[in-house]
Amino acid sequence: MTFKSLMVTGGCGFIGANFIRYLLDEAGFAGRVINVDKLTYAANPLSLADVAERYADRYVFIRADIGDAPAMARVFDEQAVDAVCHFAAESHVDRSIDRPGDFITTNIVGTYTLLELARARAKAVRLFHHVSTDEVFGSLGPQGFFTEATPYAPNSPYSASKAASDHLVRAYRATYGLPVTVSNCSNNYGPYQFPEKLIPLMILNGLEGRPLPVYGDGLNVRDWLYVRDHCRAVWAILQSGRVGETFNVGGRNEMPNLTVVQMLCDLLDELAGPRSGGGSRRALITMVKDRPGHDRRYAIDCTKLERELQWRPEETFASGLRRTIRWYLEHPDWVCQVRSGEYQRWIQAHYG
Repeated sequence: MTFKSLMVTGGCGFIGANFIRYLLDEAGFAGRVINVDKLTYAANPLSLADVAERYADRYVFIRADIGDAPAMARVFDEQAVDAVCHFAAESHVDRSIDRPGDFITTNIVGTYTLLELARARAKAVRLFHHVSTDEVFGSLGPQGFFTEATPYAPNSPYSASKAASDHLVRAYRATYGLPVTVSNCSNNYGPYQFPEKLIPLMILNGLEGRPLPVYGDGLNVRDWLYVRDHCRAVWAILQSGRVGETFNVGGRNEMPNLTVVQMLCDLLDELAGPRSGGGSRRALITMVKDRPGHDRRYAIDCTKLERELQWRPEETFASGLRRTIRWYLEHPDWVCQVRSGEYQRWIQAHYG
């Protein structure tokens, strides 16, 4: 498929911003990108400041809440949207445990609002792609992989809200014939990730000689996906994925959390030099009480995506982690803006 006006929801977040960069810088997309973002705490429009300047004729940013039907209707109509790539979501498991209502409102009601607006413009909207997570499948045992046919069994308010939104998207296909695709991805990492997430948190704490907290025994397993590889997969699905289909996106990089942090420590020691006082940063690793409902293992089988769309991850975990650490070392201004709250003051000054 080709699109003239692609709306990307949540485009100022981690994955959304990387996707817009990939779309305009590398993918050869010739249409217009309409970035719609509410600008909550984890959204940073400064992550796309250079993109906005380079592609002023083809990039539009609109601050709006996906749950605000009148505002989103104006976006669909005024921007002549003919496709939607829906990243916008509350996505941090720990926050969902403390404040589940935010996740219900954004992830379920917000998705419903977008689906209704797309349905009402069925002649114009050619595709609605919904980006989801492998966490909807719950916890795996020591063997096996999540496939597109794995039953849903979410264990946190976050994963339950994403599971509900997945079901809504598929229901709109089955009931109304809305042209949709869905992708469920494993844990992303890479540039522009908000520091509450495991890898950027460990990088920044490690650079400052602060403790590196690891939940439980550290043996919870995740499949790690470098964010650019995820962006490549989403673009492949948008272009060539069969309408109505779901695709799992994984990095084939299963790793216990403790091993992830140990590898990160070793790379920081190599790339940034020894920590103050000497010694390996591994000494900073601190085991902390496990979080409620902590899934033991995730692992993605992405054979369908590989077979049907000829996609493969280009980064190993080692190469992707090295790239990520280098990016954070080379972009201290971005890190400072996020950690100091300067980006929020910039948002307030520009958008009120």
